[in-house]
Order: sequence, then C-alpha cells, then structure tokens
Amino acid sequence: MNAAHPDLAHSLRQLRERVLEANLALPRHGLVTFTWGNVSGYDPELELVAIKPSGVSYERMALADIVVLDLQGRVVEGELKPSSDTPTHLHLYRTWPQLRGIVHTHSTHATSWAQAGRAIPAMGTTHADYFHGEVPCTRALSREEVEGDYELNTGHVIVETVSALHDGNPLARPGILVAEHAPFAWGTSPDQAVHNAVVMEEVARMALYTHMLNPQRGPIEQHLLDKHYLRKHGKNAYYGQSKS
Repeated sequence: MNAAHPDLAHSLRQLRERVLEANLALPRHGLVTFTWGNVSGYDPELELVAIKPSGVSYERMALADIVVLDLQGRVVEGELKPSSDTPTHLHLYRTWPQLRGIVHTHSTHATSWAQAGRAIPAMGTTHADYFHGEVPCTRALSREEVEGDYELNTGHVIVETVSALHDGNPLARPGILVAEHAPFAWGTSPDQAVHNAVVMEEVARMALYTHMLNPQRGPIEQHLLDKHYLRKHGKNAYYGQSKS
C-alpha cells in the first residue's frame, strides 16, 4: 500500500463502492444463485484489492461488508472474512497487473461448458465482438492441487491456460472456464468484468443452442472473427463514438 497517497480514505471508499455495486449487479443480471459468486476490484495506486465477503447474501450486503486486502492477502479494512476464492483473485492480479476487476460466478450455461470440460467455441459475431477466439477451458486440477492450496492452484491453472494461448493476453479473451468448476471473467474495471461475465454466459447459451440446432456447424471463420474483434478492440478500432 502506498502510504503517501493524498486521500487514502476517499480512495478506499471509492474502491469499495465500485466493488459493492459490481457485486450487486450479479443477481440483477441473473448470474448468481444464493451466494454463489463474487466480484473483486484492484486499485494499482493503492496496491489494494476489495472483494465480496464470504457467504454474505446479496440482499444483505453493505459497503462496510466489502473486505480490502493487499496483494499478499493481508486484510487492511473490513471485519468479515473475504471470499474463499480470494487467493485465486490475488494470483491473477499479481500475474496480470493490467486487470482491475475479476468476477467468478456459477452461471448456468457457462458452468455447463466448464463441467463438460469444453471450451466455448466462437460460433458467431456476438462472441467475436468480445473474445478473440474460443473461451478456453482449463485442465482438471490434480488431486495434489485440490488437496493442497486449492484456490491458489485454481489461479495457477488459469494463468497456465491463458499463457499457452497464441498471444497470452488475458484481455484478448477476458474470461475462462475452470474445468469441472465454473467461469471466471475479468476486465479493466469491476463493472467491465461483470459485463464480460454477462457476455460469456450469453455466448455460452448461444453456442449450446447452435450445437443443438446444427451439431455439424463449425466455428466462425477466422477472417470474420478477426474483423469483429479488431473493429472494437484493435489499434484501428472504429466501433462506437470517438472519445475526443
């Protein structure tokens, strides 16, 4: 934590507010059942992470419940236990400091692909607008990984899978399926991470329906996938309004 930060209390409150609002968005988007799921946010100036508390319902969650930790997992602010998935989140932030928000859910369709041990194929342009390729699925964790530091090892297998992709850029495919478990998504803010989690659930549903309608249908052609992804995210992107 940077003790010289000019307004630490204000910045901490802003971080917690962003993370609270992102967590409360999960049930609004139908991504969670009961307390299944969590959102965190990272402030690189403070070098702090805020995350949902463990086992607290979304209906009861308040600003004071959001737990703030450093990147080594030491609690800086908050009285409740942080999410049990905190070691996974922290490992991803330590590995990819460009991330500012991470979401974990058990949304129905994305989780179904994860339980099947299958990547979500890029079947059309909706998928291509957000993911520059299939949404990958990790390998299954070994007995030793599960019986050891399970949540940290979940982070390791996520990094292992993304690093093996052609560019290894986590923001080119802002989400992943953990085999036999469920999805994680991320972004440059907690809000964007939630947005990407919503999109992942939608493209998982679309891919499932596409396979049901036409099991022989292959993924989108590479040139069309590139066009849709790069017009929104490439260096010469032209989708949307100018920021000038």
